[in-house]
Amino acid sequence: MALPENIVLPRHIGIIMDGNGRWAKKRLLPRTAGHVQGAKAFRKCLRHCIDLGIECVTFFAFSTENFKRPPEEVNAIMKLFSDYLDEGLDMSEDDVVMRFVGDLSRFSGELREKMLRMQSETAGNHGTVCCLAVNYGGRDDILHAAKQLISEGADPDTLTEDDISEHLYTAGLPDVDLVIRPSGEQRISNFLIWQSAYAEYVFMDVLWPDFSENDLDLALTEYAKRNRRFGGL
Repeated sequence: MALPENIVLPRHIGIIMDGNGRWAKKRLLPRTAGHVQGAKAFRKCLRHCIDLGIECVTFFAFSTENFKRPPEEVNAIMKLFSDYLDEGLDMSEDDVVMRFVGDLSRFSGELREKMLRMQSETAGNHGTVCCLAVNYGGRDDILHAAKQLISEGADPDTLTEDDISEHLYTAGLPDVDLVIRPSGEQRISNFLIWQSAYAEYVFMDVLWPDFSENDLDLALTEYAKRNRRFGGL
């Protein structure tokens, strides 16, 4: 679908990429096949966000709880992730800024090095900020920020919300305006819970590997209809 002219777009979109396993199961394929197709959906969605001029988009790629999955599935996801980092994007053309939000210490040294290198190589770009939330959990994010503030000797009597925001993994980015969750599930799954305090939520009955540019446009159109009052009248 074509987006209406002069549509109000969100500055920051959060996307929970959900449904890879169910997509594969419906087709009698191994779960890894769903992750492969999900990676393709990620690329298409990011490309559309770039074309629309979205300021920032954060994809929930791998949660702190996902490490509980069978080792073979975790290893397959890590391999896909590593391959993506090797291929990269044409950053010179797209001017994308890549950030990885979450506790990176759980990953192998090689994978962590690739993430940090991509962050460094794109830090001077000025286009869409693409955040991949990896080994990420919203509660862990807040706990991490609190520990940092304590280590810095922060005064609890003068502590502000901005102080906490500046110590989250997403420091420097605008709060999330819109969270999209495909797959038919209607929960936030510990995703950007501080940053999404006033976000609009759009739940969609489509599995992530089938998520298309049209689905993103539908979510953006729904977002534009919402009356965002932020607690006011």
